[in-house]
Amino acid sequence: MRLLIDVPRTIVTVLAGVTATIIAVALIAVIVLFNDSSPVIDRIIRTWSRVWLVASGTRLEVEGEDNIDPDRSYVVVANHLSALDIMACLLAVPLPIRFLAKKELFRVPVLAQGMRMVGIIEVDREARGAVHSEVNRQSKELIEKGRSLIIYAEGTRPRNGVMKPFKKGAFTMAIGSGLPILPLSIHGSYEAWPPGKPIVRGGLIRVVLDKAIETEGLGNSDTGELRDQVREIIAGRVSSLGGAVGGV
Repeated sequence: MRLLIDVPRTIVTVLAGVTATIIAVALIAVIVLFNDSSPVIDRIIRTWSRVWLVASGTRLEVEGEDNIDPDRSYVVVANHLSALDIMACLLAVPLPIRFLAKKELFRVPVLAQGMRMVGIIEVDREARGAVHSEVNRQSKELIEKGRSLIIYAEGTRPRNGVMKPFKKGAFTMAIGSGLPILPLSIHGSYEAWPPGKPIVRGGLIRVVLDKAIETEGLGNSDTGELRDQVREIIAGRVSSLGGAVGGV
């Protein structure tokens, strides 16, 4: 019986999402010719996100927006459960924000062009050295333009919905740039669209934004402690929302 609802919802999600992506990329392509930092770009990105969530039958509930200073940039660190996390985060954080995306997404026609135009950073998980330096360079450029950066610290989506250990990259980057870390906890997106599954189920996604953690004055030796501090905050929120958390 559930499939009678979920299959049409999935079809609508894909059709609406692909159409929104094509339109958004076309509009952004015109805008960046004149001003690649135009605030209109971020309005388009947020509208694109909203189309995906509405089409998928997903509601978004956000708590802690008052912990954001609109005049600052952040490294937003979040747990990762679903492809819908991107849309949820872009709507939950009312700032010009970009994210790191795995290289596989840059093979998708139209989407790849759009991501490059707005400054989404390509990441090759298997690469080392020079590629990591390039990620740091692009991140610095975004920050200099007054944008924030969201990083899913687990590195990939857990297939079982259980929160995984955090990697150090996000925290090294935050310390290196001197930006505060904004912990963001997500629950419900795994149920709305499980990774690796073709069916979109929709439902409620809850996002909680905790108080920012300053990194000014910290060094590389503080990376591990900072990572553990942020993970503890997010793990506590995820557990309180009803989610599952694995070991460190």
